[in-house]
Amino acid sequence: MLKIENITYGYNAMHNVLENFSLSYEEPGIYGLLGKNGTGKSTLLYLIMGLLRPKQGEITLNGANTQKRLPETLQEMFIVPEEYNLPSIPLPDYLKVLRPFYPNFDEQLMVELLDMFDMLNVNGATLDANGMPQINLGALSMGQKKKVYMCIALAARTKLLLMDEPTNGLDIPSKSQFRKVVAQGMRDDQIVVISTHQVRDVETLLDHVTIIEQNAVLLNERMNMEEPVNLEELFIQALTKAQIGG
Repeated sequence: MLKIENITYGYNAMHNVLENFSLSYEEPGIYGLLGKNGTGKSTLLYLIMGLLRPKQGEITLNGANTQKRLPETLQEMFIVPEEYNLPSIPLPDYLKVLRPFYPNFDEQLMVELLDMFDMLNVNGATLDANGMPQINLGALSMGQKKKVYMCIALAARTKLLLMDEPTNGLDIPSKSQFRKVVAQGMRDDQIVVISTHQVRDVETLLDHVTIIEQNAVLLNERMNMEEPVNLEELFIQALTKAQIGG
């Protein structure tokens, strides 16, 4: 269970991005976090990870305060930020550094997910004797880096996985594969939070949708899987209702 209670945070003393903000995710599943630019979606993800510290309030994952960044809590959390760099080293060398922090890391799953993204032989990479692709991370394009990092994130097998604009930089076929990779790679007991503006990329993937605006949670509902959902229309309806005070 992820619980956000009365969080206030601002990048300066004059303005708070989030103020007395609360939200909870009680069940495993894939949650879409939607909102206009500047509503604090990315900030919220960094607060959850303990990478930013709130002025007040508390965030807990299964009862543990994430702000304390204890090893036993961090090993159950992973974030895929919108922008990041990977070192110019082979993938196996990167995993040697990363793997000790995530005791449930599943290398076989990572290779399977990379294969789904057609990344095993990218840029002429070969497989070593253990079937691990010798991908040079520094030679990858932005979209390729995103595919590799998302596969690593899912293979970490954490209880909480946060993704910020994960489909930015992916081509059209890769966006379709992204949905399959997430569905294939996530744990049954995992909470996956996807913050995005690219709602059409994820609307068939989500179990639950949260829409935030000006510190308010306009919508926080489970999706009806039996009926198609148009997230753009749902988003506009929620904003319009809030503006007219409905």
